[in-house]
Amino acid sequence: MLAYRADFSGGLKNPMMKRREFVALLGATAAASSTAWPRAARAQAAMPVIGFLNGASADGFAPMVATFLDGLKEAGFVDGRNVAIEYRWANGKYDQLPALADDLIRRQVSVIAATGTPANLTAKNATATIPIVFTTGSDPVALGLVASLNRPGGNVTGVTQLTGEVAPKRVELAHEMFPAAKVIALLVNPKNPTAETLTKVSRAAAEILGLQIEVLNASTEADVGSAFAAFAQKRAAALVICADAFFNSNPELLARQAISHSVPAIYEFHQFAAAGGLMSYGGSILDSYRLAGVYTGRILKGEKPAEMPVQQSTKVELIVNLKTAKALGLTVPLSLLGRADEVIE
Repeated sequence: MLAYRADFSGGLKNPMMKRREFVALLGATAAASSTAWPRAARAQAAMPVIGFLNGASADGFAPMVATFLDGLKEAGFVDGRNVAIEYRWANGKYDQLPALADDLIRRQVSVIAATGTPANLTAKNATATIPIVFTTGSDPVALGLVASLNRPGGNVTGVTQLTGEVAPKRVELAHEMFPAAKVIALLVNPKNPTAETLTKVSRAAAEILGLQIEVLNASTEADVGSAFAAFAQKRAAALVICADAFFNSNPELLARQAISHSVPAIYEFHQFAAAGGLMSYGGSILDSYRLAGVYTGRILKGEKPAEMPVQQSTKVELIVNLKTAKALGLTVPLSLLGRADEVIE
C-alpha cells in the first residue's frame, strides 16, 4: 500500500493540465505509508490534513483532483501552505478501499474527501466521527450516505452530479441516434455498488422504447477490451456505458476501444467524447469536484457536515463528436446536433 503525498500548490490552475506532468508530480512524491506520515507531521504539524480516498487511479483523476484543489483554494486553503493532503488510490481494486480508509483514520485526518460511490460507502462505514465529503452520481439518500439532502445529519455531506438521474437519458439518446435499432448494449462494472440500480433504470427506459438491453461487464482494463470485442456478438446498435469511478478514470481507454472496434458509444462525461467517443451526456464531474473542494475547506473552518445541505451540480452537457460519427459512417440527426452543448469536428 502506498501513501501519496504531493504539493499541488503550483501549476495546477488549469484543470485540464497535461496528465503526464500531474502524474509525474504524484509519483515523485509518493512514499510508503509507514514512513511518509511522520515526515509530513514533523514538517507540517500545525496543518490540518485531508484524506483523499478514491477507488480509481491518480492518473485518470488528475483533472478532477485539480478542480478539487481549485475549490479548496476558493475556501482559503492551498495544499502545502496551510493544509496537507494524503492521497489513497485503489487503482480499480475496490476491495482495497476499506484498508485505505482505515489507514487514513489511523492517521487522524481532519476530513476525508471520499470521491466516487465505492469510496463514499467505504468511508461512511469506516468512521462515524471524522467528517466526510463525498462526490457521487447516485442518490446519496438511497445509498444511505445521508438522512436527507437538506439536513444530512451525522458526519457526511457532499455533492451529487445527476449521473444516476440521467442514465435513462443516455438510452434515449442511443435510440434517437439509431431509431430502427432493437438491441442496445450496456457496459457495467459489476463491482460497483450502484451497478444493479443503473442496469435496472436503463432496462426500464429501454423497455419503454421497445429496446432490448444486453449487458457487458468490465472491472479491469483487460475486461474493457474483452467487452468491446464481444460487442459485435450482441448485435447491438450502440453501447451505453454506465457510470463508474474506474470508467471515469479511463475515458481515453474507453474511447480508444470504441474506435478500435468501431463501436458507437455513449458515456456521461465530456472527456470521453473529447477522446474520441461518439457522445457524452451527463453532469459535470469537474464542477462536482470543485464544489467538494469548497465544502472540504468549509469543514476545515469549523462547519459541521450535519448542517451542510448536499449540493447538486446541475450542469448537464450533451457533447457530440461529429468527427467520430463520420469515421463510423453515421449521420447524426439534426435534432441531436441542435441540442448539443458542443459539437466536436
